[in-house]
Amino acid sequence: MSNSVDTTVQLADLSATTLLRFATAGSVDDGKSTLVGRLLHDSKSVLTDQLEAVEAASLKRGQEAPDLALLTDGLRAEREQGITIDVAYRYFATPRRRFILADTPGHVQYTRNMVTGASTADLAVVLVDARNGVIEQTRRHAAVAALLRVPHVVLAVNKMDLVAYEEKVFASIAEEFTAYASELGVPEITAIPISALAGDNVVEPSANMDWYGGPTVLEHLETVPVSHDLTSCHARLPVQYVIRPQTAELPDYRGYAGQIAAGTFRVGEPVTVLPSGRTSTVTGIDLLGESVDVAWTPQSVTLLLADDIDISRGDLIVPSGDAPATTQDVEATVCHVADQPLTVGQRVLLKHTTRTVKAIVKEIESRLTLDDLSQHPHPGQLVANDIGRVKVRTAEPLALDSYADSRRTGSFLLIDPADGTTLAAGMAGESFATHKVLTTVEDEEGWDF
Repeated sequence: MSNSVDTTVQLADLSATTLLRFATAGSVDDGKSTLVGRLLHDSKSVLTDQLEAVEAASLKRGQEAPDLALLTDGLRAEREQGITIDVAYRYFATPRRRFILADTPGHVQYTRNMVTGASTADLAVVLVDARNGVIEQTRRHAAVAALLRVPHVVLAVNKMDLVAYEEKVFASIAEEFTAYASELGVPEITAIPISALAGDNVVEPSANMDWYGGPTVLEHLETVPVSHDLTSCHARLPVQYVIRPQTAELPDYRGYAGQIAAGTFRVGEPVTVLPSGRTSTVTGIDLLGESVDVAWTPQSVTLLLADDIDISRGDLIVPSGDAPATTQDVEATVCHVADQPLTVGQRVLLKHTTRTVKAIVKEIESRLTLDDLSQHPHPGQLVANDIGRVKVRTAEPLALDSYADSRRTGSFLLIDPADGTTLAAGMAGESFATHKVLTTVEDEEGWDF
């Protein structure tokens, strides 16, 4: 009986802790997977059988100590090559916070995988090899984090043991990276000197760097302020399903079900349905079989309206006083994730929240070179891992927010209508948080690959 009570208390305590989604990024061999493995191992988040499997695999490869990178590099190709290829998600918790971790690849050719992992992250950990400092791939990852509006970035200067734990090496790298990321509009940057292999400043403070008085990586992850309170944001309910039981008990019930993407809805509130623009009033909110007066993100609810108006999947219910403009001309930054190129004139499907419409790529304005943030105008097409500015014309009006205002209702996907392949992930509105003046580079034929 006591064990059952203890378990219940532990689960209750765990559910009360906050959740942090974070992603790791860095160049090849900077030690991302080792850092993640060390984080999991030293925070006691690794099961015994997992650790035994890693130890066995490490011995088979001739290593005396367990290679903690194998805790995340799960694909056979990853283990054989010693690199990260796919995004590896890990879930763990400490008494202070729960975590969803996305370990993303470092290769240039897998930039699209980093975009996937960081798209929902509250924080990004960018690793740098202390021996190499800030390199092109470091700047690339900082730029991606800025594009995706990741609110917190940690610069983990790794392999400090290989530079004799020199403070001046760390200070120089931290200063260069902070200046670059700040220019891109990253709102908060925290630099931490670590050795993932030795465990310095990952979970426990390092005895080798008494000159550093800041938090360890885990301490920062546990204490960084993360606001999941989206109740003050623009209220948005993408309709997923129209509920009409038509039973003897509920002959006239008509509800509009979906997950609240942001904001708060209240009974009695006037609302507008987009893209039609028709208006009504919320007369009821059903949540988990109960009637409530107020509902907020990310609750899944059913709204009841005063008027029987034509509403279907893909429509967006918003407060009448806070409705976004609808448009058929979408200007956005996209990251191309498919192997086949995206070309001007290409017919696509655009998926925004629960709505999918036909569209055509009217213009590819530019392709962004993340190394130096130069813009290559009118490249004609985007290939895998390219990031560029596009104009898309949709067959039906869409109610998009700016990505800067809402990562949920400001994002969309471009899909191949022939086979359903995801072509690109899009972010409506301005690219970076600051209006940085980017250099325009025109090559001879207007193409650059």
